[in-house]
Amino acid sequence: MTTSAITPASTQVPIRLTWSGIEETVRELAVRADGEGRPETVVGIMRGGMIPAVMIAHQLGIRDVRTIEVTHTATDGVNAAKTSAPAYRNPASLGDLAGRDVLLVDDIAGSGATLERTRRMVEALGIRRLRTAVLTVNLANWNTPEAPEQRIDYVGERTDTWVIFPWEAGDGLLAAGTPAAGQERVPAPRAAAVTDADRS
Repeated sequence: MTTSAITPASTQVPIRLTWSGIEETVRELAVRADGEGRPETVVGIMRGGMIPAVMIAHQLGIRDVRTIEVTHTATDGVNAAKTSAPAYRNPASLGDLAGRDVLLVDDIAGSGATLERTRRMVEALGIRRLRTAVLTVNLANWNTPEAPEQRIDYVGERTDTWVIFPWEAGDGLLAAGTPAAGQERVPAPRAAAVTDADRS
């Protein structure tokens, strides 16, 4: 599939989420999902959605966790351009989901296109029930008239700028340390100088 890059809408300073903030959000999402009936299978959208998917599965005691690789950013990094449409690889990795109650999880929804494309793919597998969850929604890229909660069953947080997750590398290098707060504004580009010693 040939795709073209689309520049993201947000020009604001990105925020960096912390593990403690994500753990709290994951607990809240798990409680909300469980309150409407415990899913049988959790599907994480690779790469970033796999981490909250596994965390939610642990919170709920669900051992059936699957993945699907769907990409919508052209590169890694803050304010990376988006491809014109989400692309997926290896849909067979989902296995047989016929008749299952599935919770589909991603780390973030911008326009919602990745989640929607993956939702349609999973629904086509003959599932019994499908719900969706995301850690955060970037409203700067949300371009539909409906509120995110009208298209996503469980939304953790809302923001209006690029989000850096603690498992992501910043500027190609792993970020050092984790701040104590749930989120922190970070300068872009990184203020600290990088030496060759930092790259080893």
